[in-house]
Amino acid sequence: MLTTTLCAAPSAAGLAVALQTAYRRRFLRATRIAAASLLPVGLALAGLVTLGRRVGTAVGDWAADLVLKPTVWTGFAVLACSALLYGITRLIGGRGAGGRDGEHGRETAASAVPGAPAPALPPSSGPSRSKRRGSGDSGLSDFADVEEILRRRGI
Repeated sequence: MLTTTLCAAPSAAGLAVALQTAYRRRFLRATRIAAASLLPVGLALAGLVTLGRRVGTAVGDWAADLVLKPTVWTGFAVLACSALLYGITRLIGGRGAGGRDGEHGRETAASAVPGAPAPALPPSSGPSRSKRRGSGDSGLSDFADVEEILRRRGI
């Protein structure tokens, strides 16, 4: 109740200023002032002022505990240890190139089993005709792909 009252006062003052600005025929500025002056009442009615107060109180309590409680420092030490262990495993895991998939860095099912055959890779199609032709064309190298498609279709 008190929060809404305290937010209504600046809103009323802002709307009074907006009316005076509109009286001077500065309607765009008056509309902007009115929009800004309605914010405190809107925040109070939506409950966001109370939420902000609670968040501020919680952050303040946490900061006080951070300074005064050794268990909080122990928690940060455990988090740092966890991050360090994760970083070390990423460094060590990145060094082994054998048995890894090149794109994702994951082991394939065939490389996980010793003695299993390596997975078959899809055949590469090699360079296309347009790349093999060279730069000696008479400016028609842009249409080489179109010509190739038409030949395939029999046109």
